[in-house]
Amino acid sequence: MVTSEYERRIAARFATFDQDGNGYIDREDFSGAAKALLAEFDTRARSDKGQALYGGAEAFWQGMAGIADRDGDQRITREEFVNGAVKRLRDTPDRFAEIARPFLHAVLAVAGGDGDGAVGVEETARALKVLGVPEELAGSAAAALDTDGDGRIGEEEIVGAFARYFTVPE
Repeated sequence: MVTSEYERRIAARFATFDQDGNGYIDREDFSGAAKALLAEFDTRARSDKGQALYGGAEAFWQGMAGIADRDGDQRITREEFVNGAVKRLRDTPDRFAEIARPFLHAVLAVAGGDGDGAVGVEETARALKVLGVPEELAGSAAAALDTDGDGRIGEEEIVGAFARYFTVPE
């Protein structure tokens, strides 16, 4: 695939992170996503799970900013996002997965509730909708994450899929 096609695909994924639609990604997009997930799963922000989710969101933001915020203004523009993906993540999707892992781990804990590190397909679809996946796609996307067909989605399944979606052309 030519770089321009890869860049087009990555640019389209920018909106997933720009939760408030203001044209750039910043810390508030990550904390806003955490707040929305806590509301969806009726979890208090001051609970252990709530604090872990906010901590994971902050770690994810810091990792993204370190990769993409070239001018240091604590905002990632679409151009910075694309350049960061092309220059730093395209050939190393595992690095992106490790940046996202604390947040995704905490999302699973909030959505799963039973402490085994895995969630059902329905809960995953709910989380995906909160994070901006259109309702008509969330169910099928969640089902596709269940790669071993056990009806549960574990951390390795979701982290790997997340990295592929944001760093590897489809």
